[in-house]
Amino acid sequence: MKLFNLSIAALLLSISALALAEGGGDRTFTRAMLENQKAMERYAASQGKPAPVVQSYRYGMALDIARVVNVTPAAKSCEVVPSRMTYEDSAGQLKTIEYQVVGQCRNNGS
Repeated sequence: MKLFNLSIAALLLSISALALAEGGGDRTFTRAMLENQKAMERYAASQGKPAPVVQSYRYGMALDIARVVNVTPAAKSCEVVPSRMTYEDSAGQLKTIEYQVVGQCRNNGS
């Protein structure tokens, strides 16, 4: 009976840990996106340009990329995560596009 109770307790703890890890990851990505947005606002101000508005990428969307300014680093996650790229178009305007990428997952310990 004690073994059964310990097994149930271990199962409940592991499930709650997974739930906390997932929620923590969401907060981490949100914080990274906000930090990126603030950094790009500072960059725009230093260049004398208006801050770029974050636009969600849609499949087939035509992008006029003359120069890439910033790309958020790849997240360490085994899931699909948000990423952003800020670029200047051929008219010199700053634009930020948000899209989804597969995180860098290393389950095998290498």
